[in-house]
Amino acid sequence: MTETDFRELLKNFDHLFRVTKIGSTGKTWVAAGKLLEGRTENEVRHHLNDLDVEADVRHEDGIVWVQVSERPIQKRDSDSVVVIPTINIILLLLTVVTTLLAGSILQGGNPLAHLSDLVKGIPYSIVLLLILGSHEFGHYYYARKNRVDATLPYFIPAPPFILLIGTFGAFIRIKSPIRSRKALLEIGAAGPIAGFVVSFAAILIGYSLIPDQQAVLAHVASAHNVAGIEANESTVVQLSMGTSVLFKALGAIYRVEVPMDEIYHFPFIFAGWIGFLVTMLNLLPIGQLDGGHIAYALLGEKHNRWAKWVFLLLIPLGFISAHWWVWAVLVLVLMRSWKHPPIFDMGSPVTRRENLIGLICLMILISCFIPIPVTIS
Repeated sequence: MTETDFRELLKNFDHLFRVTKIGSTGKTWVAAGKLLEGRTENEVRHHLNDLDVEADVRHEDGIVWVQVSERPIQKRDSDSVVVIPTINIILLLLTVVTTLLAGSILQGGNPLAHLSDLVKGIPYSIVLLLILGSHEFGHYYYARKNRVDATLPYFIPAPPFILLIGTFGAFIRIKSPIRSRKALLEIGAAGPIAGFVVSFAAILIGYSLIPDQQAVLAHVASAHNVAGIEANESTVVQLSMGTSVLFKALGAIYRVEVPMDEIYHFPFIFAGWIGFLVTMLNLLPIGQLDGGHIAYALLGEKHNRWAKWVFLLLIPLGFISAHWWVWAVLVLVLMRSWKHPPIFDMGSPVTRRENLIGLICLMILISCFIPIPVTIS
């Protein structure tokens, strides 16, 4: 840990105590200061525990002493062998089942009554899991490349009667501090870029499988007939998916229009649409979303001001679609703030390559932005 790293870390405690001097003994840094009125050493200790560092706090003669050293990353038995935990395998298998069920139902099948109908869900399940998996493995690969300890992806299943798409998504856990802005940028950007590329490919394949507009109408009619929708149309809840600039453009290139209230009958295109939606939501420059990582790596503490305004923008967007209010609540519940926590090394300059990565992510966000993700009628 450098002096710059240590001073950056101490900014977390500006509201607890005033630093009067700092020093180092080998790999350990020490800060001395005075508690602000009404603050206690236990509050300082509590904040240090959240920063994943080795630390000790002492309070003597009115002086608070904070001793900090980096917590060593736990090395694996072998860097070349990755042991997949049982829980990750179980969650993946359950998500395979729930996405197979969802894909089958979306194609008009009834897999609970006819097990053979699960076959109808295979294309959707494979493509959606590939999109989610590429996103999380993008994060995982660059975490390992930057010597940051991270878990393998956890896939979260969701029964189709709870969530139409059959999954709540996937995530990885970062278990050690991210030390540099370069590492933060690469880890944050790799996921959405990888997920976007696979989603883009899925949509292209989906459109290429449709010969003409008549094939669209015939496939929709077939799915409705199998599901018995035409006979019970008055009892069916109709979902219509929103569109983005890029999604609209891809349909125009192929000269085929898939109705957005029937898109879920086209597994490749629907899975790709979900991928665009997930990418867009994650790229919002708020808190510890992927977009927050990227923006903080490029802008430093200036990002926190931008993040505040982007978060507040979700309030008026909620009057257009209540989904934005739901997303805002989730951000606050899961992350507790729109701010990004500091990292150790923010002293290194931003390179042209890093700015280019940020620009690419911004273009992806704009091109995938969906003002009204879903409407129900």
